[in-house]
Amino acid sequence: MSHRSSRPTSDDAFLAELGIQPELSRRTSPFQNFAISFSVICILAGGMSLFGLGMGTGGPVVMLGTWVAVGFFTLLVGMCLADVVSAYPTSGGPYFMASKLGGARWGWVTGCLNLLGLLGAIAGIDYGAATFIGAFLQMKWNIAPTTGITMLIFAVILLVHGLLNSAGVRVLNVLNSISVWWQLGGVAAIVGALMLAPAQHRSPSFLLTFHNETGFTSPAYVVLIGSLVAGYTFCGYDASAHIAEETTNAQVSAPRGIVRSIGVSWVAGFILLAGMLLAVQDYEGTLNTQTGAAPAQIFLDVLGRTGAEILLVVVIIAMLLCGNAEVGASARMVYAFSRSRALPGWQSWRRVNERTNTPVRAVWFSVIVPFVLALPALWSVAAYGAITAINAVGMIPAYGIPVYLALRKGTAYQPGTWTLGAWRKPISVIACVYVAVITTVFCLPITADSFNYAGVTLAIALLFAWVTWLTRGKRAYQLTTDRSAQPSEALLNTKASDL
Repeated sequence: MSHRSSRPTSDDAFLAELGIQPELSRRTSPFQNFAISFSVICILAGGMSLFGLGMGTGGPVVMLGTWVAVGFFTLLVGMCLADVVSAYPTSGGPYFMASKLGGARWGWVTGCLNLLGLLGAIAGIDYGAATFIGAFLQMKWNIAPTTGITMLIFAVILLVHGLLNSAGVRVLNVLNSISVWWQLGGVAAIVGALMLAPAQHRSPSFLLTFHNETGFTSPAYVVLIGSLVAGYTFCGYDASAHIAEETTNAQVSAPRGIVRSIGVSWVAGFILLAGMLLAVQDYEGTLNTQTGAAPAQIFLDVLGRTGAEILLVVVIIAMLLCGNAEVGASARMVYAFSRSRALPGWQSWRRVNERTNTPVRAVWFSVIVPFVLALPALWSVAAYGAITAINAVGMIPAYGIPVYLALRKGTAYQPGTWTLGAWRKPISVIACVYVAVITTVFCLPITADSFNYAGVTLAIALLFAWVTWLTRGKRAYQLTTDRSAQPSEALLNTKASDL
């Protein structure tokens, strides 16, 4: 990666060049910027909650093989996105980049996808944490985790996350820093405990076995849907962009935060999956466990009840830290999108607390909306799954759009301080193709007798974005806050053919 010295050394001066009036407090270090994306990716959340899915959709060889492949291509997407983040390091993240590179319509659609993805992610992460807490309660005190109890736990988790994020970016930074070491230490503890326990372990050749319970006969198709374990896990690294206005030396720190969070998660996640698979005692028993969580069954079989409870707590805490980081990232997105007058009631959601320099109202928006999104779980698991599916099918395209638009601009695109240089074009082509492929995979049926609502959810999200653009965006959207900057009309006059 090359660097340009022509950019301003002052973060706030560069932000002003982009037409943004600085309001947030720059108290986030480069490590803490990395920490929020690493916390949101959270291999202990994605890897654990989707472990059972992976065991049935290809088994060990597909789980590990697709982890390597998806991680590699995600790293390429992240590097390309990082290049654009360096040029536009704002809390808006992908939508701001898309607006600058392609016009208002591109920015509006990207913003809707990104925001819906973030809110869906919070609903999925925190509800997932609630289900794991329910499993722990049943294991420890034989308390049956009914749907109502799970929803109550979910509400409490959201409330705590709202309070913690309202306290200011310093608290968020501390918790994200703890999350990094908790996750890395948790992976070491889980793998170490499983490997050192006096129990039977699988031979390395077991990692090359294929197991298919999808109902589909095509191995290639099973490999595609088996890649969802990695695909769903490698989301959320745009958090480094959303917190850029609070990061020192953001033009370099935010891009590095994206790339490093993906790289570290890639390596640590592979070690976690391999260690878990080698410890499987009864494959069918683990796959069909009554605990509702395949990792919990592995912990029970190898370490007994006490050991399983301890490791389950490790995973639960990682999930809680992950959800807290996601609320922080979402709040910045809500704040920035409201700053651009994109949300109804934008005057309220864009307000910054004078004492903490934190968008507190945006924090509570990012807590209340996910709770409402998850309410259908009280009546229908399928409905809840359809809503939270927007997590990946919304966020991944939102990452790819700015990369595509920068590529389309050709030599007219002006990179930032952190740039891929001559490598940007070929890597961006690969990244755009991958985004299209993995988004399609997200929409495929997972089993022969099931329906995947992700495609429907994505279609509804795109329809929502277009309708709201026609009814609100065309008259309300204003990208910048600085009156001396380029007027918003220049964006609004973008040709229809640009989208």
